[in-house]
Amino acid sequence: MNKLSQVDQNFEIPAYVEKTDLCYYDVKTAPFAVYGVFYEDGYFRRIPETVAKAVSDGVVYLHTNMSGGRIRFVTDSPYVAIHAVMDGINAMPHVSLSGSCGLDLYADGAYYGAFVPPVDMTDGYDHILEFQDRKLREILIHMPLYCNVKELLVGLSETAQILPAAPYRSLKPVVYYGHSITQGGCASRPGNSYPNILSRRLDMDQINLGFSGNCKGEQALAEHIAGLSMAALVMDYDHNAPNVEHLQKTHEPFFRTVRQAQPELPVIFMTATAQARFFDDREGRKVVIRKTYENALAAGDRNVWFIDGSKIYDGCDAATVEGCHANDLGFWLQASAVENVLKKLL
Repeated sequence: MNKLSQVDQNFEIPAYVEKTDLCYYDVKTAPFAVYGVFYEDGYFRRIPETVAKAVSDGVVYLHTNMSGGRIRFVTDSPYVAIHAVMDGINAMPHVSLSGSCGLDLYADGAYYGAFVPPVDMTDGYDHILEFQDRKLREILIHMPLYCNVKELLVGLSETAQILPAAPYRSLKPVVYYGHSITQGGCASRPGNSYPNILSRRLDMDQINLGFSGNCKGEQALAEHIAGLSMAALVMDYDHNAPNVEHLQKTHEPFFRTVRQAQPELPVIFMTATAQARFFDDREGRKVVIRKTYENALAAGDRNVWFIDGSKIYDGCDAATVEGCHANDLGFWLQASAVENVLKKLL
């Protein structure tokens, strides 16, 4: 024996799906609803390619990663299968493949299971989750955090009902702009990123504009975000700013671009959660971000809030993978901190 799955069958991942009544559906068609992403020129995307190219090569690479993408529908199928066609497979030493390239499923608001990719996946995979009974369920499928999706099909029984899911409580999404942790590094599965946790807790749509290592307060992205219809904006790109001087040059101008376009939009400023050893000047960075907040208050703006990210993990030394990127516990704590503010402003 040379595989763990041969010793423990609970680690076996199905390589294919066999059902005699299986029928596949393209998630881009009704009554399936796609949230957080859109389809353009052969890929699901988080922002238009033209916007990505105006920002940086890094954002071009990352904007087709599907963090925040969700599929919602209602069905009484006794199982749900997926057929995913992917590229840009990002297998990393400190992120599980189920988080970077997997999908997961929630039924009637509760986590049910993960569509786990095989370790040798190169261009997508098939997987199936089966229920113990047959009844109507509201299904939510989270798309991968660090992988491109070219095509996604959902497999259901050919005799199943397929209905649209109820709309979110708020039709306007919360937009998250930030770094690798915002994108979802290093959640064990997509549903555990903090924006996805909050979307479920608050029954609200969201758009994840976390671009790992590549959110640096660029005006092209500020202008794009300023044009979005949204319920709130969370600005959390502290960790991607190369230094304090860069943050000083970009943070308040980024906010002002958004504020000029949307005078009443609630905006949350958050500082990084990573340990101080990952920064040249963590306290200096916090001063810059707090100054943006205080200047807005001084100008009469009452739709701004400040979260000190360095306090979110206080008393807990088990919230990160390596002192920087959040694990599932870290995301849970971060979601709770942001939720406390979002509930007030929404």
